[in-house]
Formats: sequence, C-alpha cells, structure tokens
Amino acid sequence: MTSTDPTPSRVLVLNSGSSSVKYQLLDMADSARLAVGLVERIGEETSRLVHTPLTGGDKRELTGPIADHGAALKAVSEELAKDGLGLDSPQLAAIGHRVVHGGLKFSAPTVITEEVMAEIERLVPVAPLHNPANITGIRTAQSLRPDLPQVAVFDTAFHTTMPEHAARYAIDVETADAHRIRRYGFHGTSHAYVSRETAKLLGKDPSEVNVIVLHLGNGASASAVRGGMCVDTSMGLTPLEGLVMGTRSGDIDPAVTFHLERVAGMSTDEIDTLLNKKSGLVGLCGDNDMREIRRRIDEGDQRAALAFDIYIHRLKKYIGAYYAVLGKVDAVAFTAGVGENAAPVREAAVTGLEELGLAVDGELNAVRSDAPRLISPEYARVAVAVVPTDEELEIATQTYALVRSGDGASGAGA
Repeated sequence: MTSTDPTPSRVLVLNSGSSSVKYQLLDMADSARLAVGLVERIGEETSRLVHTPLTGGDKRELTGPIADHGAALKAVSEELAKDGLGLDSPQLAAIGHRVVHGGLKFSAPTVITEEVMAEIERLVPVAPLHNPANITGIRTAQSLRPDLPQVAVFDTAFHTTMPEHAARYAIDVETADAHRIRRYGFHGTSHAYVSRETAKLLGKDPSEVNVIVLHLGNGASASAVRGGMCVDTSMGLTPLEGLVMGTRSGDIDPAVTFHLERVAGMSTDEIDTLLNKKSGLVGLCGDNDMREIRRRIDEGDQRAALAFDIYIHRLKKYIGAYYAVLGKVDAVAFTAGVGENAAPVREAAVTGLEELGLAVDGELNAVRSDAPRLISPEYARVAVAVVPTDEELEIATQTYALVRSGDGASGAGA
C-alpha cells in the first residue's frame, strides 16, 4: 500500500545503457515498488519493452522498432500511464539516474544542472561505454519533464572516501594528474547499500562495523568498508581491474598489453575487446554463467573446474588483502547474482580461512532466500552474510532525500 500523503513521494529510477533502459518507479513514503521494466535493443527492428505493474495488472511485453532513447522513454511513460502512474503525475517528486563515473568531483547524489552535465561529459574518456548512455538518458528525461528535479547518483561516489595511498597508482604523479589516472572504483551504490544492510543484520550502526563486501555478478568487485566508509575497492580507473569476472580479466600484468601489441600484432581496440569481453570466465572455459560452469564441473569438465579455481583463488586473495587493510573484520557479505545464488562459490571462497575466523555452515549456506541472512556458524568470529543488493532502492532513497532536503549542491565537492 502507498501513502495518502499529498506530498510528492514517487521517484522514477532510470539506468540507461547504450541500447537499453532499465527503470523502476517507487513510492518513497513506504519504499514500495509501483512498477518495474526494461527496454532493450533500442535502435533495432527487434526492440522489446517489458513492463510489470506491481499495483495490480499483468506484465506486458511490446516488440517492434524503438528508434532511440527518446522513443524508449516515451513508450515507458505510456505504459506507466496505463496504470495511472504516468510521468505527468503530480506525485512524481524526481527522476534518479544511475551515472557510472563521477570522478572526484561528485561524492554524493547531485541535482543535475548544465554544469553537472558538462562534468559528466568531461569524464567520458574514462567511462566511454557508460557515461555517454547515461547522458542520453538524462537529456531525454529532461525533455519529458523539464520542470522536475533530475538527480545523478554516481557508481563512484561511495569510493571517494578512499585514502590517497589506496587510490593512487605508483606512476608519475604529473602524468597521472594530467589524465585523471587513479583508482575510482565502481558498483559503489551496491557496496553502500550492502555494507549498511550488513550492519543492520548484525544489529549495529554502520559506524561500528567493518565489512568486506563481495559484489559478484557478471561484473565483480570487492570493497573494504570501515565504519561505513570505503577505504579500498578492487576496481580502478575502469571496471577492468580486480576480481575475475564473467568476461573481464581483472588484475593482469600491464606488460601483457605491450606483449600482445608487439608479438601478436594486436591493436589497442583488439586488446581492449580481449580483456573486457573475451576474458574472465568466458575466456577460460567458454561460459560466464556460474550455473553452467558448476554443471560442467559436476560432469568432470576440467576447463570449467580450472576456471572456477582461478575465480576462487582471486576472490580469496582479495578477502585476505582487505582483512589486512581493515585489521579487524566484523563481516564478509556476498551480494549480486553469483554472490546471492551460488552457494558453492561462497563455500569455496571461505574454505581454508578458518584461522581468520571465517566459516560457513553448510545447511545455512544451502538455503535459498531473498532475505538478508547469516550463513556462518554461531562460533565464527567473523559473520558471513548473504545480503541481496538493491541498487534501485538505494538510488531512489538518495534521490528522494536530496530533493526533500532542498540542497541541490550537496553532491559536488572539490
């Protein structure tokens, strides 16, 4: 049920990709979801819109050409209007946009102005696959509701608290500064939400808890969170650094790129494609679906088994590294598609770390649930948790809080 409070309390959350738009409409009076949906294959003849109203009514699917993001959002608006949830509703308080890269300028959600847009555009060279699509989504939403506050929530914002010794690469300082080369981190909205929810699961305030968050999806990242603030994270200048992922290599000797150029004759674009789209699990065994990899392992497939072992080895290294960074760890939290659903990954990642106070209870680990839960035995010194992430709710929460506060400049920092 939603509130009858006349104060506008709805927030539309938009996640605009290069050829897709994911959206959710929430009522922040009680954090209720009113509708969710996805537009994909924008610009193709086979475009598809899937819309699910959560206030009653059936899921609807539309197929056919959707020329661009403008047409996509207009189609979304029409579907919402069919459920009495249109973008022209006076109950809509704001539109919250996921923006992947905010650099060092933005450490919190920010009301979008032309100055903010200019900075997001200046960051395109360090997020060429993401920021242009985010910009397109913002511009389109502005054209539909120019009177409504539009808020950017940045993937990088949560990681701006990293100290310089964690954020800097050991390269020439002048070169690094001239080209904005440093570790920014990503998945920050998820890490912020999960670290806070983990503290709640332990019955403590986030300021009292040190958490290692493992966001394991097709993209994967780890973070060390001390007292609610990120002090280190595995992704760097781009989302390529860190853990082994579905199609990304994660950490690699940078000289591999020079070697491929000199010896294999590969171009920069070819190497970029190799490391971002043809590496990780798919490069190791041809599959990036952990369920399929586990099925193949059960059938005796050695390539799948090696890919899994490499994935777990890297994961353990980061758990150990962030344990050392934090000094004291209260919990390790698994989240995202693999982290929430792949019990063998959670068990393997913790096995052998008993001396660090980590352990998994087999029965608790095998339980499937959408609720945050502990999977460690009572005697374990460090809690091991599964905490489903909710990036859309986090974006909506931050957006609504900023709009209600009336402080549109609070997100911009030097």
